[in-house]
Parts: sequence; structure tokens; C-alpha cells
Amino acid sequence: MSLPAIVAVAFILFLIIVNAIKILKEYERGVVFRLGRLIGAKGPGIFILIPVVDKMVKVDLRVLTFDVPAQDVITKDNVSVKVNAVLYFQVLDPNKAIVSVANYFEATSQIAQTTLRSVLGQVELDDLLANREKINAELQHIIDDQTEPWGIKVSVVEVKNVDLPVEMIRAIARQAEAERERRSKVIHADGEFQAAQKLADAALVIGKAPNAMNLRFLQTLVEVSAEKSSTLIFPVPVDLLQSVKNFLDKQTGGEAG
Repeated sequence: MSLPAIVAVAFILFLIIVNAIKILKEYERGVVFRLGRLIGAKGPGIFILIPVVDKMVKVDLRVLTFDVPAQDVITKDNVSVKVNAVLYFQVLDPNKAIVSVANYFEATSQIAQTTLRSVLGQVELDDLLANREKINAELQHIIDDQTEPWGIKVSVVEVKNVDLPVEMIRAIARQAEAERERRSKVIHADGEFQAAQKLADAALVIGKAPNAMNLRFLQTLVEVSAEKSSTLIFPVPVDLLQSVKNFLDKQTGGEAG
């Protein structure tokens, strides 16, 4: 055998050996098929494949992130919105992920999109805006149940943005303004009620002690007199006028006698 032929054979053998030796990282697994039959997952580290006989499919075991495209959703109360979400999932069983489904990433993304439209179509707009955590948990549970036969674990599903029509944004703003006005009126009415209640209590106290009214009258005069530019008009109490009248009646009766 000539030298060039030996070199060529050696080079081919070197390529076969290099291709037979596989090194996988800690987060990678290699699903090996031998003559078309599943052998199992290999790795991490170094291992050898039988050239021509063995075929390997590499699988990443890290948590993967998928942005669910914006979906047109009609809520239970017939409001059309655009909703997008983010999905976090991980391959737990590499063998199932390769054998059970043609493309586990694409299949998981399609399941996420259809489930998002289905679940959000069963809730009202107010619940979609207020109960995000509950909806996220329901989405995660449903998608995870459907991907479990593929060896996929869906850990988190988060609704990111809810785009509302302009008319609905204006309606929500008007509703919020009306709610604030209602609360303001309730607070004002409650204050008026409490003030009236206090005045009624004060009237009961004064009714039991008539002289308390005179003391309050004098206190008010002191407060008003603090203003130097004020002009004071002193009202005469009715009981004082009655006393004067009685005195004058006595004087008139004495002179007549």
C-alpha cells in the first residue's frame, strides 16, 4: 500500500474515532438510537458511539423561556383584547421529549397559545386585570398536564400584557372617576352625619343644664371680641327680659297700692 493510501486510511480512521467520541456538558443529555432502536440517554461527560450504527440527539435540560405571541382573545363579557405571555419549561425526561413528540419546543409553544386563548375566553375582563396570579396558576396547571406525557415540566406561566381597545380604556377611566366621586360623597355624607350626631348630643347636654347656654354665649362673645375690627351686637336673653318685666310689674303694683 502506498504512503498516500495509508495516510488517507489513517485520516478516515481518525475522523471516525473523533466522531465516535462525544462529550456532553452537565446540562446536556444525548438520546442514543442504535439501528433505529432507542438505547437511552447518555451523559454528561464523555462516552463513545458506535460509528454508523449509533445516532445521537442532543437535549438541553436547562429551563427554557418562550414568549407566547400576542393572542386575540374575546373575554367572557365580550371584550376583545390582545394578550401575550411568557412560558418557562424544562425537559425532565429526554427520552420522552425526543420519542413522544416530533418537536417538543414547537409542540409546547402551540399548546401554550391555544390554552391561553381558551382559558382567557372563560374569564371576564375585570378578573383578567385583577386576578393575574389565579389565572397564571390555572394556565400553568393546564399546560403542564398536557406536556407531561412528553417529559416536559412547565414551571411558570405569566400573563405579561393586556392591550385594551381605546374605547374600553376610556370606559374604565370613566368608571374609576365615578367610583372616586362616589367615595368622596360617601365620606362627606358620613362627616355630616357625625357632625349632626355631635350637635344632637350637645343639645341634650345643654337642655339638662340651661345655664350652659349662657356660658356658651359668653364664650362666643370672647372669641368674637378678639377681632378688633368686628362690630358686636349683643342679643338680650329672653329670661333676662322676663325678669325685667316681672320687676317692673312689681313696681307698678306698689305705686298703685
